[in-house]
This record gives sequence, structure tokens and C-alpha cells, in this order.
Amino acid sequence: MIEYVKTILQKVSFSKYLFERELKKGLSLISPIELNEFKDWCYLMFGKIHNPILNRYFEPAI
Repeated sequence: MIEYVKTILQKVSFSKYLFERELKKGLSLISPIELNEFKDWCYLMFGKIHNPILNRYFEPAI
């Protein structure tokens, strides 16, 4: 399932709105075991353009 979510995120990365929507949906599909790998991949691929969105979904609440 992680590969499917990665593919979708790559296709919608041009739009902040679509990216955030698909990231939120994708996180519900990914198993907890895959979460760290997925987080690292997201920051590597999209950290420069979608860093605030990634931080919102991956950083723990204070």
C-alpha cells in the first residue's frame, strides 16, 4: 500500500491542497510499521516544497 500512496503523492505534489488531502488519506492506509520509512521518504521528496504540511502531520503535538 505504501507504494500506491507514494505514487499518488508524486502525482498531486503540484497542488498544496491536493497534496495535503492525499497525504491525510494515505496516512490512514499505511501500517504503523511502514510509517517511519514513509515519513523519511516524504521529507526527502517533498520537504522543500511542502515542509509546513509535512510538519503538521508528522511532528508530535506539544
